[in-house]
Amino acid sequence: MPQVSNLRLFIPANSFHSLAAPILVPGRIPFARCFPVFLPSYFKKRKPRLFSTVSCSYSKKPKPNFKNKGNSRFSIRRRSIVTEGGVEKDKVVDLAMGEGNKKKIETGEDVGFNRKRAEGRDAPRKTLALKVRKLNPINTISYVQILGTGMDTQDTSPSVLLFFDKQRFIFNAGEGLQRFCNEHKIKLSKIDHIFLSRVCSETAGGLPGLLLTLAGMGEEGMAVNLWGPMDLKYFVEAMRSFIPNAAMVHTHSFGSAPSNSGSPSKPPRNHHVPLVLVDDEVVKISALLLEPRIAAPGPVESGVDGTKVGDISVVYICELAEVKGKFDLQKAKDLGLKPGPKYRELQLGNSVKSDRDGVMVHPHDVLAPSSPGPIVLLVDCPTESHFRDLISRESLNSYYIDTAFEVPEGSKIVNCVIHLTPASVAQMDEYRTWISKFAAAQHIMAGHEMKNAEIPILKASARIGARLNYLCPQLFPSSGIWSLESQNIMPNQVKSMKQNVLRKGAESPAENLLKFHLRPSASLGIDTSCVPSKSSTLEIIDELLSEIPEIKDASQRAAQFWSSYQPGIPGETMALDVERIANEEPWLHDVEKPSCLENISREDMEIVLLGTGSSQPSKHRNVSSILINLFSKGSIILDCGEGTLGQLKRRFGIKGADDIVRSLKCIWISHIHADHHTGLARILALRRDLLNRIPHKPLVVVGPRQLKRYLDAYQRLEDLDMQFLDCGLTTETAIANFSSYDENSTLFAKQSRMQSISLRPHDLVMPIFSSLKKSLKEAGLEALISFPVVHCPQSFGVILQAENQLNGDGKTIPGWKLVYSGDTRPCPETVKASRGATVLIHEATFEDGLMDEAVARNHSTTKEAVEVGDSAGAYRIILTHFSQRYPKIPVFDEAHMHKTCIGFDLMSVNLADIHILPRLLPYLKLLFKNETEDVNSETAALV
Repeated sequence: MPQVSNLRLFIPANSFHSLAAPILVPGRIPFARCFPVFLPSYFKKRKPRLFSTVSCSYSKKPKPNFKNKGNSRFSIRRRSIVTEGGVEKDKVVDLAMGEGNKKKIETGEDVGFNRKRAEGRDAPRKTLALKVRKLNPINTISYVQILGTGMDTQDTSPSVLLFFDKQRFIFNAGEGLQRFCNEHKIKLSKIDHIFLSRVCSETAGGLPGLLLTLAGMGEEGMAVNLWGPMDLKYFVEAMRSFIPNAAMVHTHSFGSAPSNSGSPSKPPRNHHVPLVLVDDEVVKISALLLEPRIAAPGPVESGVDGTKVGDISVVYICELAEVKGKFDLQKAKDLGLKPGPKYRELQLGNSVKSDRDGVMVHPHDVLAPSSPGPIVLLVDCPTESHFRDLISRESLNSYYIDTAFEVPEGSKIVNCVIHLTPASVAQMDEYRTWISKFAAAQHIMAGHEMKNAEIPILKASARIGARLNYLCPQLFPSSGIWSLESQNIMPNQVKSMKQNVLRKGAESPAENLLKFHLRPSASLGIDTSCVPSKSSTLEIIDELLSEIPEIKDASQRAAQFWSSYQPGIPGETMALDVERIANEEPWLHDVEKPSCLENISREDMEIVLLGTGSSQPSKHRNVSSILINLFSKGSIILDCGEGTLGQLKRRFGIKGADDIVRSLKCIWISHIHADHHTGLARILALRRDLLNRIPHKPLVVVGPRQLKRYLDAYQRLEDLDMQFLDCGLTTETAIANFSSYDENSTLFAKQSRMQSISLRPHDLVMPIFSSLKKSLKEAGLEALISFPVVHCPQSFGVILQAENQLNGDGKTIPGWKLVYSGDTRPCPETVKASRGATVLIHEATFEDGLMDEAVARNHSTTKEAVEVGDSAGAYRIILTHFSQRYPKIPVFDEAHMHKTCIGFDLMSVNLADIHILPRLLPYLKLLFKNETEDVNSETAALV
């Protein structure tokens, strides 16, 4: 089939600018079929002999040199055929010639950027090799440890680390695992295998980010073995839409293929026999698959549910190698062996020749009888139906021991059972009876229980949050994490549960970083030495006052400043405060307060920054996510990076976060990079569960078209109860075309073959578009408009425009306008979109001195972000998406920050407070004046 190397589209010259934005076509719909929607108006207005053409061609050019600040650019040219004196002349105008940063943003032209990255051609191709380690079966240190992701917020499943001195195994990788490892210095590069007990957002939400981080480590990148039931293939297929194939080549799925239709799947051969996954000289790890079974009279096996995708759960059995008997030196000498390498060979189980007479010496000649190695079970039994299948498995009979003192021959002693089973199942009488069969085992209950309720899992972030709350509680409210009292759990109950930890064979609640030692055998048992203790807010504030004594006065001044703008302050006091503030900060009154803020109340709108970091989560900043809280009218999420649900629960508490998710009106995603959307599935799954028995409509997700491929593939795994709308169909041009759409318009003659086969995309997306429009109306919004930006293919920013209001005089005033840039270089589209904005939230990944890196990665510097807002006349600017090289506060120049504020995780900006937002900047700088931590050394420690 011939390839077109150059495409020209003829359109009316007077309509060129309205078509300057790309014509965006819904996924899987041929471009030609979209003509009835997008092009009739242009052709109908055609004038003879007066056309413009937009041409796009490709040519190979030398590798961009970013030191020249953006000389590598698209060459987009407009060619107009004009008539002068009856003679046709060509006039060619360069729309963007790539003169880089010499062009000012104020002129409406963009600055230099990385062309390859913008086109999606910058991803290096790697072949990620597995790590090869030399194992040490002798004197191995080993333990299992609870990695408490989600234990304080209940947003995800905890992970479990099986540690050996030369190997690491992790079970489950829920959201926040990577951030947790950064916090507690668990080296990701040491992980060899990841096992999933179920394949869903709760157990695997952190996997995409983890794989991407490993793939980017070092020059060659790293990979791990990924194990899970057959459902894993659907999750891997979904991830391929935004993760390079190389990062997932070492995935292993096991068990039978589930059915999408709900009909029973054919059981595999030896279905009830554990499948051996890993078997080396250190450990053997087997998997026992569980499927839901219906309650039926007669044998349990008689009722088997149709196993669907997402139904399979796994019990993992970890059996350490047997402990070799003590080496008898005297026997070795008597058999003619000299001290040396042959002693080690015998300890490894190999026979050697005697040094004296050449006879073979076998291990049992010099070693005492071996003793079996410790055994750990990880049980994830999500429903009562799965439990019926669990108790029917005869393959577990050899692990059951009725008494801890009399062990039948052939039995295997289980030393520790970690229950990932939810409390609703674990508290069943039948489940308790089943637990008692492991009489010698320590049972660690790691389902969502009432433990660590008041001990944050991310202590570094909580510490900064407490300091910010002391400085300005209006912008940094105290954490909403649930307390023991709110759950009707008395402290003495928790104390008694902790005391059970010391009793062998007892049940104990899992705690963050709790260990159970397996080797050496002398240390076998529970170890609570790593469990973090509770740090009170009072202790954190005392430490702050000792470190920065002047922060106390700063906090008091901030409180006075804040109160001077609140209603109810006497007029005389208000006048004095305003006069004092005007003398101290005259720039606060340089810009007239926009009319949309005249009658604003504290129940109109609040901006909650759930994540303000870039690329990957750090212990101080989560990745991108913003909640637009419209209170009783619902809420909207802009970008939804990994850990978004956990951040919601830290800000609003368990119940409050559920209410927010339940009332969501829309989720908008800027582009396909993982740090902006991998928290989406967890949010959607929770909303599905919360509204399960309540009449409701699917949530509309607006995003780049690549995101639809991911969501379509993921929904084979679990229903997300959503509808997708391409960002390209929410641009100003597309919305106008929808509004002016004439269902009878067509490029083809009526009754023609071309018309009869034409599928109008309008008919496919209009119901979703109407649903979004209705949701926005309910939220008090007039419009949600996406606009293209310069970062990677299909990158967008967004405008949220509130409906007009009536002021105190009964006059109509415009509603507030919020603009979010997404990830971008400074560009005219963002400037245009931000004109008249009440708030511009703009990415500021790099400091001003790193312009070359900002251009190479298609991000903005702090100064560039502020200049975009200044050029557009935005009233206030909030900076976000900071590089993780700035762990706590980014580098910025106060000289051009007169209308700007720095964003922090869980910062909550009420629209009623937006006017005084920049006043906080000097105080923030004071709060972090002693912070000199180098993020590069922290990152290096994790590799």
